[in-house]
Amino acid sequence: MSPHEVREEARTWGRWALGFGFGRTMIRLGARRGALSARLAIDPELHRDPVPGFEGLRRQGPLVVNGPMAAAVGHAACNEILRSEDFGVGGGHGELPVLLRRLLARISEPGVMGPLDPPSMLAVDPPEHSRYRQQVARAFTARKVGRMVDRVEEVAVRLLDELEGETGFDLVERYAALLPVVVISELLGVPEEHRERVLALGNLAATTLDPALTFRQYRAAEAAMRELHMMFAAHVEELRRDPGEDLLSQIITSDAPDPLSDTELHQVGLLVLGAGFETTVNLIGNAVVHLDRDPDQLAGLLADPDGWPNAVDETLRFDPPVQMTMRVAQRDTVVAGVALRAGMPTLVIIGGANRDPEVFADPHRFDVTRPNAAEHLAFSAGVHYCIGSSLARLEAATALRLLYERHPDLRVAGTPERRETRVLRGYERIPVAVRDGARAPASR
Repeated sequence: MSPHEVREEARTWGRWALGFGFGRTMIRLGARRGALSARLAIDPELHRDPVPGFEGLRRQGPLVVNGPMAAAVGHAACNEILRSEDFGVGGGHGELPVLLRRLLARISEPGVMGPLDPPSMLAVDPPEHSRYRQQVARAFTARKVGRMVDRVEEVAVRLLDELEGETGFDLVERYAALLPVVVISELLGVPEEHRERVLALGNLAATTLDPALTFRQYRAAEAAMRELHMMFAAHVEELRRDPGEDLLSQIITSDAPDPLSDTELHQVGLLVLGAGFETTVNLIGNAVVHLDRDPDQLAGLLADPDGWPNAVDETLRFDPPVQMTMRVAQRDTVVAGVALRAGMPTLVIIGGANRDPEVFADPHRFDVTRPNAAEHLAFSAGVHYCIGSSLARLEAATALRLLYERHPDLRVAGTPERRETRVLRGYERIPVAVRDGARAPASR
């Protein structure tokens, strides 16, 4: 290794040690002491099925303090924390002490910033968050999402046409992952020839949302983020020369009084790409697996296609693509009768809140006709509510409806393979089979 390479490796290790290594050590210590909130991050059994962890925490109360960290699992407590001005995201990596967060910020580099690094919208609070959100919100108005209905259907039908004649395939690789990548890439103006590479890199970058990343995993993720930033830098320059109708072009050409810097543009683009892909691919895959386990509910949806939007919300409730998020108390406060001191990291366990029996009757039953399914917190709440939630719902409902119209006998064949990530919950691979590879074209 050259001296330069040694320095770069040392900086990479430093970013991992502060951003993940410290947290990983604390999580392992907490798990050894029996803290369920820590076990959810590293226990293999709770990776396969986190619900026993949720319910164990719920027996301790809607909000539990374990040493230096609190964890909320009650729906009301989670909802209050997400909406309250007493809490914020703490500049990303809210689980770290303030001094370590400041040190991490000093050794960070714009070319490797991830979704939890400022100026990502996930890592900043108002007023910075409001400034970025106002720029992005123009792409996700109800009118603009409504105009995308036909395009989403076109993409889904084309993908299904490409599967004609096949009696088995990987649902994630061949369908669930491709549809949102096409839609989000078009939204950002990413050329078609770059989409496959962007998808692969985005998958790696998304692993940085997990708090217990190993150094090996982080190195791979940082290399992916570096390449993504380089791609976006070239993409932004091209859009400056020849803007289109996409979101980034609109931001670049806007007459906003405080325009985004190149670094901010990259972070906005990468977050929209990652969030727009990860949520939807996991949502589609999770729905297919749960419907496969309950053929009667699938039969009901085939008989009444108007039920697909509610089925999507029930999947978001029952098996949310984002299982948890972090907040930091901005000041001394009280939630669910529990006093939290200023600076205390608080884990908001969305997967647990969505199984709260005080809100959802028979919460451990997957029920696509559930009347209050949409009361889930899968898209967060408050100022950080998912800006692309309406598009994610549209993509998932359309993808599922057209998939089962084309292949009503589609079944999971074999054992689906879960992704390694804990914060993001979805499948790496879902082998499916259809009785006859040739079906009537999906309706439009």
